[in-house]
Amino acid sequence: MKINIIPTLPESTQILIFPFFKDEVDTEKIREVSGIQYLPPFHGDFKEIASLNHPEKPLRIFLLGLGDEKDLPQLQFAFRSLAFRNHKHWDKGVVVDMSHLPVKAIFSLTMGTYLATYQIGSLKTTDKPESNFFDESFELTVLHSNHKAEALAEEGKITAQAMMNMMHLVDSPANIKTPEWIANYALESAKKYDYHAEILHKEDLEKEGLTALLAVGQGSIYPSVMIKLEYKPENLDSNRPQIGLVGKGITFDTGGISIKPSSNMHYMKSDMGGAAAVIGAIELAARLQLNVHVVGLVPSAENAVDANSVKPGDVINSYSGKTIEIIDTDAEGRLILADALAYMCKNYNPEVIIDLATLTGSSVRTLGYTAAALFSHDNNLVKSLSEIGYRIHERVWQLPLWNDYDSDIQSDIADVRNFSGKPLAGAITAAKFLEYFVKDSAHWAHLDIAGVAFGDSEYTKMKSASAYGVRLLVEYMKKIAL
Repeated sequence: MKINIIPTLPESTQILIFPFFKDEVDTEKIREVSGIQYLPPFHGDFKEIASLNHPEKPLRIFLLGLGDEKDLPQLQFAFRSLAFRNHKHWDKGVVVDMSHLPVKAIFSLTMGTYLATYQIGSLKTTDKPESNFFDESFELTVLHSNHKAEALAEEGKITAQAMMNMMHLVDSPANIKTPEWIANYALESAKKYDYHAEILHKEDLEKEGLTALLAVGQGSIYPSVMIKLEYKPENLDSNRPQIGLVGKGITFDTGGISIKPSSNMHYMKSDMGGAAAVIGAIELAARLQLNVHVVGLVPSAENAVDANSVKPGDVINSYSGKTIEIIDTDAEGRLILADALAYMCKNYNPEVIIDLATLTGSSVRTLGYTAAALFSHDNNLVKSLSEIGYRIHERVWQLPLWNDYDSDIQSDIADVRNFSGKPLAGAITAAKFLEYFVKDSAHWAHLDIAGVAFGDSEYTKMKSASAYGVRLLVEYMKKIAL
């Protein structure tokens, strides 16, 4: 897709899009361009669409509602929905009149339109899309005269591309998406976008003492890995990383010996949404050349059922030196995160640590599919992530880390246990377990993204990836960039 920024409407325009906020619909302008005096009802409600055909010219006009102030954080979804639902009617390109809107809306336009090109059916051998919308020759022409328009359009495009890359990772089936496959993606991305990537394989994990990560994957035929990423601009004088990111990378989660019900187990290919957020955020930061030093760790394993699998009641070691009693093998994500968080603290000691994981069903039962559960003792970090999340529609909501919950992870025979065994406060006790491995890091936040990384949408018939976290992390990087 090509993007053109021009000030006036071309005479050759055949598809024209008019986006309007609610109660700001310019009916006179619509009449003038469309040649239609008696317009159909259109109020500008969020995602409202009306189409008009010029009575004399080969011109079709789409009116798109952008809603009101409460809808601003999700503006890109209005453009994505319009493109997804109507691209079959668009031949070689479209013109979008943004001249009456704030220039910053162009970011949402290009981001949303590019996201509409995401094709989840990449493995299909039939029913390939015939629309020119998916071709590189398709032209998105934007009418605006502000000098910032081109840069905003490019950033929207790059952001969408990074998100779609991560959506592809999460939506890929587990027989393809092995830990090594994710590692290879990270290596190729780092080479392409000029950041550093290093992979710790089984021998390296054993040497480093990342025993909890190894334990989770020991029942799988696919070896576990630790993906180490680092982005640091050449001109940045910062030896200590400003941000450390950790993402859960379980490529498939059977639950292990504590096996999950079969009804929705096929969706457990999505259990690496946290890994995707970390990889995507660092990839996007490198592409945007942000002035920030960030490191990322992605512990990746498959939690399979085998004679070698960890059993309930087992006691395992961890990178921190602390022993862990396994109560439930389906509480495996926190085990690999424990190793990665301890490794991050010891080897990098960043100013801020943020981990993301599709960790518990408890967070979904608490917040549904609209927000991630946020845990942190750092009020400034909570405030920053909350404000950014609301502004970009990747919302978070803080839950407590009170000491009252400490007893839920106390073990009689090991230093700590991985599961309380109680059918309540599951997201909180999981966060308390992680806290145990970052006690010396006051500036730490844990995001349980189980309800927002993967779910229903208008774009697919089944649940699919959202790339949640990529923008949240990048906007936070922008906030603290030197």
